Amino acid sequence: MSARYETEVLIIGSGPSGSSAAALLARYGIKTLLVNKYGWTAPTPRAHITNQRTMEVIRDLGLEDEAKKYGVSNDLMGENTICASLAGEEFGRIKTWGTDVRRRADYDEASPTSMCDLPQNLLEPIFVRSSALDGGKVRFDTEYLSHEQDSSGVTATLRDRLTGQTFEVRAKYMIGCDGANSKVLEDLDLPLEGEMGKSGSINMLFEADLSKFVAHRPSVLYWVIQPGSDIGGLGIGVVRMVRPWNKWLAIWGYDVEKGPPELNEAFATKIVHKLIGDDSVPVRIEGTSTWTVNDMYATHLQKGRVFCAGDAIHRHPPTNGLGSNTSIQDSFNLCWKIAMVLRGQADERLLETYSVERAPVARQIVKRANKSLKDFPPIAVALGLPQAKSIDEMYANMAKRKDSTPEAEKQRAQLRAAIAGTDYVYNAHGVEMNQRYDSAAIVSDGSAPEVFKDEELYHQASSRPGAPVPHVWVYHSSGHRVSTKDLCGKGRFTLLTGLGGEGWHTAAKAVREALGVEIDVHVIGPGQALEDHYGEFAKVRGTTDSGALLVRPDFHVAFRAQEYDSNAQTALVQAASRILGRTFVH
Repeated sequence: MSARYETEVLIIGSGPSGSSAAALLARYGIKTLLVNKYGWTAPTPRAHITNQRTMEVIRDLGLEDEAKKYGVSNDLMGENTICASLAGEEFGRIKTWGTDVRRRADYDEASPTSMCDLPQNLLEPIFVRSSALDGGKVRFDTEYLSHEQDSSGVTATLRDRLTGQTFEVRAKYMIGCDGANSKVLEDLDLPLEGEMGKSGSINMLFEADLSKFVAHRPSVLYWVIQPGSDIGGLGIGVVRMVRPWNKWLAIWGYDVEKGPPELNEAFATKIVHKLIGDDSVPVRIEGTSTWTVNDMYATHLQKGRVFCAGDAIHRHPPTNGLGSNTSIQDSFNLCWKIAMVLRGQADERLLETYSVERAPVARQIVKRANKSLKDFPPIAVALGLPQAKSIDEMYANMAKRKDSTPEAEKQRAQLRAAIAGTDYVYNAHGVEMNQRYDSAAIVSDGSAPEVFKDEELYHQASSRPGAPVPHVWVYHSSGHRVSTKDLCGKGRFTLLTGLGGEGWHTAAKAVREALGVEIDVHVIGPGQALEDHYGEFAKVRGTTDSGALLVRPDFHVAFRAQEYDSNAQTALVQAASRILGRTFVH
């Protein structure tokens, strides 16, 4: 075994959670080593939907422009189509990912960012490059074997897959981001609930110019319903846009009990041509792979100095597009905490809030993604497919909807309702944006719990402690606008207040003197460096003008004061002490 390498944080796996953790920690000035057992980042475009909350993390890192350069814009994502084949008849559509004109304002109001389609194999290198440019170390072809931890750190044994040599890395902390078959999680013996391998799917990555079939109805997903396929009797497949309109991922099911069929170019080409509905289209198969639908999540995410994040702790189907988004947000929650502990600004008790805050999110998104799978069968039922006794009857049942009869009218209404019922699959803005934390790193102000219009479907802005700080546009004296989100983050605490709250500057100074933690203070109001021209900040802040919102580096409101008074300085120091897990003696 060769000599030991030392670092502050060792990250196992360079997927969305691992690569983003490396980028965040390096930006925070933490000595970081990211290792991946493979030769490069993800070779295929597995995860792809990149929601607004994740774009806010990317924006916080200063990488938004680069992400937009490689991502497909939101306006090309939304004509979700259900059809017999791309060349065949269409059964219906639903506007998705906030592109419906009746939902667009909800999304625009929620964030300074826009959702995009950014495949995982293009996103991960952006994070890895950012980490390396900020001083983070990266090793590929490096496999995690085991670890031991003690009161002062973690010793991991790794193997160089090029030379076969094993070596040790000594770190203060380790993060296991090694996917749904996580060895780190297995070694920690963290508790899991749920079921793996519920059903099987095949991915077929291919190139083909499909512009004439799809450019007039641009979308990320095209659902193809075909009776009589040679897999499972009733074939429901997906053609997913990777790059418009010439790179695609076809997804097809298989019987998990029997195992996947033999995968070769001929098999993949046959399935792809069936989904396209035109076997004269030239197709080039780039690769095939299999995966299973999982319904499993961890109920505790850490043990001692080792944490798990990403698919290791939430394993679910790709419905709702939650996987990589939640993984990146895991890292956004954890990394500022590790950084502040390593800098001596926070006690290690702060790290315990990672599980408290993120385990409920893991459970929520696994349950939502699996629940969404049940939203598709009603479409097949409306078309009369499960009821049919033969393939010919399936086709006949689908054709009946085109008749001018009361029965056909009822079938058409049933089909429209079934397609509309997938709204929670694609437009669950609340699932993406409404995370609320309740932990020792959040100081309750005793306010009543929120009442949601629909917690899953609609985003709801709130300044209540535990909620993400609301996005509104405020204006510099020059007239240029800036989001309240952009005033926060970047690894620092931020305090937002209004006229009469100038004393919070003194309170923030007291926090710095007592705890060594800087707080950026922004006074928003008439005659200030930042003005609230539309009155939007006043509407959402939930305080008087002189009150304050203390926002954590991950954009969540940690403390809210209704007004500035003689006790404000002590209250802020006590709040910051509690958030950071430290004891304050007045």
